[in-house]
Amino acid sequence: MSKQELETVAQAMVAKGKGILAADESMGTIKRRFDSIKIDSNENNRRAYREMLFTTQGLEEAISGVILFDETLRTAASDGARFAQVLSNKGIMPGIKVDKGPVDIPGFPGETVTEGLDGLRARVKEYKDLGAKFAKWRAVITIGNGIPTYNCLAANAHALARYAALCQEGGIVPIVEPEVLLDGNHTIERCEEVAEATLRITFSTLLEQRVHLEGMILKPSMVVSGKDNARQAGVDEVAERTIRCLKRTVPGAVPGIAFLSGGQSAVSATEHLNKMNQMGPHPWQVSFSYARALQDPALKAWKGEAGNVAAAQKIFYHRAKMNSAARSGSYTKKMEEAA
Repeated sequence: MSKQELETVAQAMVAKGKGILAADESMGTIKRRFDSIKIDSNENNRRAYREMLFTTQGLEEAISGVILFDETLRTAASDGARFAQVLSNKGIMPGIKVDKGPVDIPGFPGETVTEGLDGLRARVKEYKDLGAKFAKWRAVITIGNGIPTYNCLAANAHALARYAALCQEGGIVPIVEPEVLLDGNHTIERCEEVAEATLRITFSTLLEQRVHLEGMILKPSMVVSGKDNARQAGVDEVAERTIRCLKRTVPGAVPGIAFLSGGQSAVSATEHLNKMNQMGPHPWQVSFSYARALQDPALKAWKGEAGNVAAAQKIFYHRAKMNSAARSGSYTKKMEEAA
């Protein structure tokens, strides 16, 4: 795939009014989600749940792409069509999570680096053959006493950049996800400092590895107060600090920023995105790539029962449309209540 083709896909991923659904939960994560509604995480339930999400009528109005897990990319819906095809038929691009998860960095307690570079070139080729248009790799940065260290930021930036270069070589668009966790009692000031340091080293390393910036998407966390901090910053402050941090670190060549929700409530994630877009125009599209903030209300309504599918889809469609409105800064509390 040429640079031009990579750019076309990247731009389509952050098309106006649209965002990305993250449905790439690992086996452990999907089990925790299902435990919360007291159902088994077996192959049938996982398929039924994803099918409920992906076949929601009108989803393509608000969702440009869906990040899938390896199993999900290979799974067929009840009508026999593979999920990648089900999505493509709706004009939604299938994507794939390719990292193997974070592991402890020896000698650096409390810090992790993400693994999965071994054999990635071959996996990228296979995933492209299975229909994936883009991929995702998540780095996890924890804020704590004396952390993150420079070594942790550098190790994760290096892995993200190597991954991104391999994706582009193999003809798929990389989503680069350096997530600064909101776990902890740190202040929003501290979060901003860490987010800035993380993005600065990530982009300098992407450039060292000759990653084509116009053919990638950034998936960062927002600058928020640590969840155990007594002072929780309001919507305006979160938006202002986040945009300031991004303007300092993210080149305008990047087509779009698709935020992760990172444990924020569904409504908070929408409010923050909305406020940031009201502050525009920005050098890049300011979009979303939410997992829990899009799925959670629908998951609770579904409860693993076929009889609840229609109600759950209605709730899911509503959340997608609220975030679609937030893409242009036109989301209001009234829209939330009208539903």
